[in-house]
Amino acid sequence: MRDLDLLMLERRVEALLAPFGAAGSPGCSIGLVREGTLVLHRSAGLASIEQGVAIGPATTFRIASVTKQFVCAAALLLAEDGALSPDDDIAALIPELPDLGARITLDHVMRNSSGIRDMLELMRLGGLDLGAACTAGDLLAALCRQRSLNFAPGSRFLYSNSGFFLLGLAVERAAGMPLAAFLEKRIFAPLGMTRTRLTPTTSEVVPGLATGYLPRESRFIRAAHGFALGGEGGIVSCVEDLALWARNYETGRVGGPAMVQALQHRQTFTNGALNLYARGLEAGEHRGVPTMGHGGLWPGFRTAFLRAPGEGLTIIVITNHGGAEPGAIATEVLDAALAGTPGLAPVPALPARPVLEAMCGLWVQPEDGASFDLFLDGDGRPVARSHGVPAALVPLPDGALTARRGSFCFTLRSAGDALELESDAGQRGLYRRATAEAPMPEGLPGRYACAELGTEWSIDADHRVTARGPHAVGGPWRLEPVAPGLLRLHIPGALFDTWADIRLLPGGALEANAARARRLVFDRIA
Repeated sequence: MRDLDLLMLERRVEALLAPFGAAGSPGCSIGLVREGTLVLHRSAGLASIEQGVAIGPATTFRIASVTKQFVCAAALLLAEDGALSPDDDIAALIPELPDLGARITLDHVMRNSSGIRDMLELMRLGGLDLGAACTAGDLLAALCRQRSLNFAPGSRFLYSNSGFFLLGLAVERAAGMPLAAFLEKRIFAPLGMTRTRLTPTTSEVVPGLATGYLPRESRFIRAAHGFALGGEGGIVSCVEDLALWARNYETGRVGGPAMVQALQHRQTFTNGALNLYARGLEAGEHRGVPTMGHGGLWPGFRTAFLRAPGEGLTIIVITNHGGAEPGAIATEVLDAALAGTPGLAPVPALPARPVLEAMCGLWVQPEDGASFDLFLDGDGRPVARSHGVPAALVPLPDGALTARRGSFCFTLRSAGDALELESDAGQRGLYRRATAEAPMPEGLPGRYACAELGTEWSIDADHRVTARGPHAVGGPWRLEPVAPGLLRLHIPGALFDTWADIRLLPGGALEANAARARRLVFDRIA
């Protein structure tokens, strides 16, 4: 890289970091790796607001779901050892799991195509939010209560922390040692990642670990979380160590070229469509340049690990600012790093503002128990909010809008007075605008029970829901009618204020559909 190019990149990175340099702000650390070498590393902001400690090279962060690629790598290393196979039935390694009516392989969970409901959603619907104490045993028990799936394994994509939690358990059992010890022995130590570790609990003292913060109006509060963390998101790391991991994609020092290729290999669904999710990595593109990467999101921490393999580039962005958007920052850094690359596609323009404004509103599909909001943010950019969680929409060359964020993997196109939503595996559905205020259904107050959650919901005369689950009492939560036969159940949370779409079933039962846990039936019991 020429000195002039690097200087321009440094200026762009410093501009992106400028907001984090405000007095009393949590911070951000950005790294650029080219051909395996960390050529740029800058940080701004505070690792601890209380102590006034600035983020520095030794600062570590919770990288959340960026953990997933490491646990996939661990499973692939064990496959090389002959201790397991990606085609193994996960129930053979974790016999506590119930019969879910289909064979689920380790490869299904690595590709987020298992159909297993997300355990964080299950706990939330049972009244337990991320700020409360929750052990690995509690999470496994929640999965053992399941009797059905979101969909048939291998047929669709839906992001599920459950699969990677179970993958971590499978690695432990096949390796005969804790997941943290295996990762240290086989990946972190060989690569010299000395400040990286798996930390399953919040009670463990981690040198240099930043404090996570959440924005609240004009101030920050300390982020709280009490859930045990494993293969789905338990790693603590830093930019310099993740740069060593990025180099491994170039060198194959750990696992060899075969493992590196296996992590990035994409598989088709049963209908022949290609899954965007490889093994712990999401495939994408920027201006025609193929990318591979993953984001991480946990209360007070956000991470982006974005690679452009064909260009030898990796962008690493880690922050302890719960309101930051590291994915957008990483994309801007990548765009700057690609400047001057021949054949770059132009950035598609957003549709005109009147066109976008005409698309704004509440959109529903009552027959499937689904809804989302579309609105413009303060800068006039379109945002879709599904189950309470916002996802920025970006334009495609044909004028469609698309989102690529975790459980959000969809494209929107105008279809007359409807919006066509194309999701994973090429699934398409028409959403209609909710044009009138829907009435609250009569006769809702009562008691409802869901065996798969071990939870009872009580709806009072004011249509407030109290959840009594195996570990907590949650609520009261507000019910909001959005269309005939369809309601939203609003659930405040430490990370997001979410909602579950609630569909009224014949006979008085309710069907709850959360972002990553579908078709949970609550039978009326009183």
